[in-house]
Amino acid sequence: QVQLVESGGGLVQAGGSLRLSCAASGRTFSYYAMGWFRQAPGKERDFVARISSNGASTSYADSVKGRFTISRDNAKNTAYLQMNSLKPEDTAVYYCAVDPNYYELGSARYWGQGTQVTVSS
Repeated sequence: QVQLVESGGGLVQAGGSLRLSCAASGRTFSYYAMGWFRQAPGKERDFVARISSNGASTSYADSVKGRFTISRDNAKNTAYLQMNSLKPEDTAVYYCAVDPNYYELGSARYWGQGTQVTVSS
């Protein structure tokens, strides 16, 4: 069992930055790949970024590439999403998820409760 808690969301103006954190407890965090997803009102949940268990591999949705950076600190059991140059269309609830399989994070076994990010124009 893994528990995930996101934090760092909030209200920011367009062009601003936020850093989200995902703190994990339970089973060894370093065993899992980790991903960030987001869901805007009335829309499906979308992939944002993912990182492999050792941090060596990352990938991003085209919509955030060059603006967002995913990272992790396995010693702290925490992953991060640095979000720069935020746009109103980035407004959503952001969720972190972990799974042993880097390519199966969309159907990950463990999810956090989400943190709201609102970008004003």
